[in-house]
Amino acid sequence: MGRPATKPTKLRDGFYIEVRNKGSRSGIKIRRDTKDAMLLAIEEYERVKDVIVLGEFKNGKSIDDK
Repeated sequence: MGRPATKPTKLRDGFYIEVRNKGSRSGIKIRRDTKDAMLLAIEEYERVKDVIVLGEFKNGKSIDDK
């Protein structure tokens, strides 16, 4: 075990969701290449977990679909 990272990680291009256990404050980010794949992952995980949609990221930054 080493020292924890101090620099935040850059997110790859794609669509992200955050999956948490019910009632938990921390979770994991899951990336999918397409919006359809992200929607399928949401359907799969929302049965037993809390799912937060983070949206599309490009060059490490969020893209608003407005």
